[in-house]
Amino acid sequence: MTDDIFRAGRFEPDDWRPLADGEAVPAEGKVLIPFARYVAERDGLAGDNRPLGILIAPGEKIEDIADELDRFAVIAVSFPAYTDGRNYSTARLARERYGYKGEIRAVGNVLLDQVQLMWRCGIDALQVTNEPTRRRLAEGRVPGMPVFYQPADGAGEKPGSATRSWLRRPG
Repeated sequence: MTDDIFRAGRFEPDDWRPLADGEAVPAEGKVLIPFARYVAERDGLAGDNRPLGILIAPGEKIEDIADELDRFAVIAVSFPAYTDGRNYSTARLARERYGYKGEIRAVGNVLLDQVQLMWRCGIDALQVTNEPTRRRLAEGRVPGMPVFYQPADGAGEKPGSATRSWLRRPG
């Protein structure tokens, strides 16, 4: 992972770190615990009151921890490949179905073409390793889309024309 995170229009230092395989959960510090490990160790972590983050890989079911989402200060959704978009759905479920209010961050192979779609799904922070994408974000050059075919709750969109009311325009 990188040392910084893109949020609120700029890169900032990132004080969260992922736990390595087999690494003990430290007594202090902000850590992202892998989903499967959290599920396996949730009883042992129940008394730990410090901020905790969770790292969700594609295919892991957020439904399995839906009642516990308020426990996490950060939900990191992994995008290991440009072609694997399953965690777009995970982010939308967290925001729209389960009402998660904390930070949802995309980690992994985040590319410029995905940024606006990630924001529409409720992702509000990005871990970006791709240098051209980092440069464009730092310059404020994020490509936009004039219309969308699917509505997104809370996106401030306006319905399209009377003949195609399903078409949405950014607010």
